Order: sequence, then C-alpha cells, then structure tokens
Amino acid sequence: MPERLTRAILAAPKAVLVIALVLFIGSGIYGAGAAKDLLAGGFSDPASESAVADKILDQRFDRGGLQAVIKLDVDLGTDISTDSTAMEVGKGIVDELKTISYVQDPVLSIWDRPELADGLLSIDKSSTQIVVNLSGGEDHAPEHADALAERFGGERQGVRIRVGGQAMVYSEVNTQSSRDLAIAEGIAIPITFLVLIFVFGGVIAASLPVGIGIVAIVLTFAYLRLIAIFTDVSIYALNLATALGLALAIDYTLLLLTRYREEVRDGRTREDAIVATMATAGRTVLFSAITVALALAALVIFPMYFLRSFAYAGIGVVVVALAAALIVTPALLALLGPRVDSLDVRGPMRRLLRRPGSVGTNDVEDSFWYRIARFAMRRAVLVLVAVVALLVLLGAPFLGFKFGFPDDRVLPASAVSHEVQQEIRDSYKQNLSGVSTVVVTGANDPDSFALRSYSQDLARIKGVDSVTSSAGLFLEGAQVAEGDPAATSEGVAIVTVSSSLEPTSDAAGDLVRALRAVELPDGMSARVTGVAANSVDTLDSIYGHLPYVLLVIAVATFILLFLFTGSVVLPLKALVLNVLSLSATFGAMVFIFQEGHLGGFGTVTTGHLVATMPVLMFCIAFGLSMDYEVFLLGRIREEFLASDGSREAGDHAVAVGLAKTGRVITAAALLMSIVFAAMAASGVSFMRMFGVGLTIAVLMDATLIRLLLVPAFMRLMGRLNWWAPGPLRALHQRIGLSESHRVESHGAEPAPDEWVRADT
Repeated sequence: MPERLTRAILAAPKAVLVIALVLFIGSGIYGAGAAKDLLAGGFSDPASESAVADKILDQRFDRGGLQAVIKLDVDLGTDISTDSTAMEVGKGIVDELKTISYVQDPVLSIWDRPELADGLLSIDKSSTQIVVNLSGGEDHAPEHADALAERFGGERQGVRIRVGGQAMVYSEVNTQSSRDLAIAEGIAIPITFLVLIFVFGGVIAASLPVGIGIVAIVLTFAYLRLIAIFTDVSIYALNLATALGLALAIDYTLLLLTRYREEVRDGRTREDAIVATMATAGRTVLFSAITVALALAALVIFPMYFLRSFAYAGIGVVVVALAAALIVTPALLALLGPRVDSLDVRGPMRRLLRRPGSVGTNDVEDSFWYRIARFAMRRAVLVLVAVVALLVLLGAPFLGFKFGFPDDRVLPASAVSHEVQQEIRDSYKQNLSGVSTVVVTGANDPDSFALRSYSQDLARIKGVDSVTSSAGLFLEGAQVAEGDPAATSEGVAIVTVSSSLEPTSDAAGDLVRALRAVELPDGMSARVTGVAANSVDTLDSIYGHLPYVLLVIAVATFILLFLFTGSVVLPLKALVLNVLSLSATFGAMVFIFQEGHLGGFGTVTTGHLVATMPVLMFCIAFGLSMDYEVFLLGRIREEFLASDGSREAGDHAVAVGLAKTGRVITAAALLMSIVFAAMAASGVSFMRMFGVGLTIAVLMDATLIRLLLVPAFMRLMGRLNWWAPGPLRALHQRIGLSESHRVESHGAEPAPDEWVRADT
C-alpha cells in the first residue's frame, strides 16, 4: 500500500499539497471553536448507583445538580448571622437565587436553616455559605456557575462575595485547561523546532516535522469538535491532541526523513529514494500507528466519557498524523528535492567549534549506538540484572498507590473555587460538600415508621453528623426536629446524610459503604449519591473495567508484533519490558504526586492519585513504547533477513539495527519528552502529573529499555528471538507484515526451519 500511495503522490505532488492546504485552512477555522463545545467533567460512570440516583433526583425532585457555594465574608469580629447589613445582603441573594430557573431547591442559608449552622457558618462567625445545586449536569452547570459569579461576585455593602463549589471547579478547570493548552503549544513548538535544527542541521528539514505536527493538531481539533455533536467529549482531549499530534507527527516524519537521506546517500535518485523510504520506513510508520491507535482505542471500554474521549482523540490524532506523514511528507520531498537540505547550519557550527569532518558519513560500526549495543550484548546478564533491579527499585513506591477522585485542589491555590473550598475546610465545623443523599424508593408515607427507623439507623453510623428526611431530623439516632414533608413524593424519599468528612477521603468512602450496608425495611430500596459516593463508584468502575482494557491491549499488541516479526518471543519480551518500564514510571508518580516528595512539583498533594490518570498514562505510554519497539525491530529484522541467519549475524543485526535507529529513536524521544514536559506547566495538577509521567516514561523507554535491555535480551535469546510454532510460522508467511523493500534488494528470508533451530 505505501508504494502505490507514494507513486500516486509523486505523480501530482502540487495537487496533493493544495488539497492538504485547503483541508488545513478549513479545519483550522472549524476547529478553532472546539473548546467551547467540549465538557470539563466525565469522571463518573453513568450506570453507577450514584449516577442513577442523580437521575431520579433530577427527574422527580428537580434536585441532584452540581453544587455551587456562594461565600459571604465580613470583617473579623462581626457576626455575619446577626449583622443587619450582612443579613440584608444575604437574604437579598437568597431571594434572587429562588427566582433563577437553573437554581434547584432547596437554597440553604443560615437565615432560613439555622439548624445547619455548623455547616453554613464559620467558627469565628465572620463568613457564611449559601449552598445551592445547579441543573444542567456537567454539560451546563459550569456555565451556570459562571453566571452566578458574574451576577453576585464582588462586594455588596462591605460584604465580600465569591462563588465556589463543584460546579465552579468544573468551570475553572475548563478555563485553566484552555489557557494551559496555549502555554504548552507556545513552549513545545519553538523548542521542538530548535532541537530539530540541531538533529537535522537544515532549517528546511527541521520545518517539515513541525509543520506536519501543526497540521495533525489542527485537523484533530476539527475532528473532536465534529464528534462532540454526537457524543460527550472531554475538554482534556484537546491537550492530548496537541501533545500526541505534535509528538507522533514529529516521530513519523523524523523516521521518514532519516531513511530518505540514507537512501539518497546510498546512491538512489531522489524519486527512487522517496519510494524506497515509503516502502520501508513508511510501512514501519503505518504499523506503528496501528499499535498506538489500538492501545488508545482500548480506553473506549471505560464508561466514563473522560476516558472514552481520549480513545476518540487518540484514534483521531494517530490517523491524522499518519495520513499527514505518509501523504504530505513525500509530496513535500518531491517538490523540495535537494532544497530539503538547504540552510544547513551544521557546517558553520562545526567550523565555529573548530570540529573537523562532516556529519552523517561515519561508518555504522563506529557509531555510539553500535558500541552501546555491543556493550549490552557482551555483558548481557549483568546489564539485564542491573537494569531490571533498577526498574523494580524505582517502581517499588507504586505498591503503595492510592487512587482517588479530583476536587478543587487540582486547581492552583489562586483559583477562586480552590480558595473558597480551602477556607471552608479550615474554618467550618462541617463540610457540606461531604453531604450524601440517599434516594429511597418504596417510601409511600412521608412519616412512616419504616422511613423513620431507616433514618435513625443511618444517623447511628460513625462519621454521620445528622440525617434529615420527611420523617424528621436525627442526631445519633434520636429525633431532634420535624422533617421536611417535601422530601417524599410518590413513593420516593430523599434522605440527606451530613458528615464533616472530606468527601474524597478514604474515611468518606468507608462511610458510603456503611450507608449502603444498612438493612432496609421490606419493600424499600436505596441508592446513595453525593461526591463521596460518586468517587467510590468511579473507582469501582475503573477497577472493574481495567482488567478487560489490559487484556485487549496485551492481546492486540501480541498479535500485531507477531504479524510484524513472525516471532512469539519478541512480543512477549515487549510486554514484559513495557510492564517493567511503566511500573518504574508509576512509582515516580506515587513518590512525587501522592507522597509529596520534590514538593509535588508545585501541586497540592492529597494522598492519592487521580484514578483516571494512571490508566490513561498506561495506555498512552504503552502505545508510544510500541512505537519505538516497531521502529527498532523493523530495522533489526530487515538486517537479519538480509543475513545468513547465524547467531553472529543475529547479534550483528541487533547492533546495526540499533545503530541505524538509535539516533532517530533518541531524537524522537527527546522531542516527544519536550512536548509532554510542556504539559507539566499546566495549572491543573493531574494534567501536570500526566505531562511529567509521560516525559519520564518516554525517556526511560528510549534509554534503559531500547539501548540496554533490548540488545541484552536479544543476545541471550539468540535465534530463539525469531521462534514461533509451525502453524504460526505458516500463518505469518501468508499474512505477515514486513518491510519488504530491503529484503527483496539484499537478501531472502530464511527457510522456516532456520527460524526455529536453536543455536548451540
């Protein structure tokens, strides 16, 4: 396919580039508005108990929306609950809130609900909260929070007013994410261009990967906005599209340009060099893209649209980057011809540094990559033991991982919602964001003995401050006030459970499980919801679906690498080494972002990792690792098939394959790490962890794994590297994939018995 496609492109390169330019401009115009059509939530499983309870609350009671908090502050020493000016301002805000269509009942304030003073009034009585829920879910509640902030935020008669709460967190995360995206692009693209000039020497050649990367990003933005019409898409998908689009486009273009230059140096005409490049490196790029796309596609198994969005974005950006590399790159090379190497700065730089000689003319066996491969193979056992021990040591902290749910602390301390919620944590006896709501069905009588008994049982649970239902207000199992008759309607009752526990803490999760374990009277059923319940359900859903995701990735990777290599040993090796490398990466994430070492890289540590991020990082890092695996194995196999198949020839093929791809892989890893490191500047803590984690994973894979473990392992396995059972060998001969161009030119594939004969 690449050869036929290349021939068609070379027949009309100008037309190809004109079409690409038109598509780029159109996509740029359409994709520019992508951020406003994407959502900031998507962390919840829509089929979970808490999500079903939220639907019942919304449909039956017009409740269950995202919480917003309007916080009022006066000077220290003033009792805001009795001060006449503050009372006038507060009651005025409450009256206004009750007239707004998206504000759900009840509106909780110290003036209407004095029994909730522990949660609504600060300890020093200088501040109070007005707590409401906003309709519209994760799609529109953040917009409503913005509207409340614009309407009420500021100062009235000396009373300072700010808006926080979960809905405002989502809104500020959305805004911060868009800002971070622009910063990441501003950091990554210029630095990447400068590094590419160093890698390629020529300014024109360095411009091609960056240009292809920008094309990939713009087209993916348009694609994400398009699919947002049909399904929920997380705004964080834009961050992935930017980072992965630029990284993969650079990876693929770098491999193609390096191979193209090699073919030209071997004496081919430029047109033949392009064809040969696409027949060899082009196939590798195609196969690599498939492996990365499949690793990311596995995320679609998760029911949360936050993770599913990365599957959509991953597949889209891989396809776009692949198409740009295989279509636009050969067209540009055809039109540029020898000008692709113009504006070469290597000569002047070498003269400035007084270094003799020219670049790129050294013999392969004199290169650093060849020597390090030979070093790893000569000391294979030592290298294998030492590097594996190091990776296991680095991965040890991951044994103590804790997954949790994000809250306001994912934002910078200067963010209003973080500021408001931190003050509530520090200055209030109770945290009303920790309220759990129990939706009880089968409660036909608002004041029934069964509902009263159930409410009392809930109030006796350790960690519960109070329980409110239509049957009454209960403290430690005893009724202390009348209930709210409106909390029961047509056989469905709302039971509100207040707790001062931090809703994303382990203790709050245990409380939710205890609430769900309370025995219900006959004929009644209950569903618990709230921030803590939502966190528990999300974690349970991730743990429940994760084995299937891992299985799909492992099986798909194994099959694809078998089709590429004809071996069952090399795919197993790739899986094992990937697990080792990623374990070390996740160990670093626990060490930094969970335990708070190294200052948590400027983030607020909460004692857990946001559960969705390690899963996402695993799929992306695994796919990128396979990207480099394919780059390296493709060249090793090409060299091996052109040899006599002996053990010595196999070792030489490994060293030469690493020598010919080591510079490309290292340069690609460096460039990709720059792209991901730019995301470490994010103001959203879990996106910072995402950037740091992937930077570590990419660099570790390109150094410890590719340069040391792969050659050491392949040396120890000898010709067993290429072993497969007879039926699978026959299958591979029929449907296997390979870079056939070099094989046809320089050698023939060994007979099947040569692949399985062990070296003695």
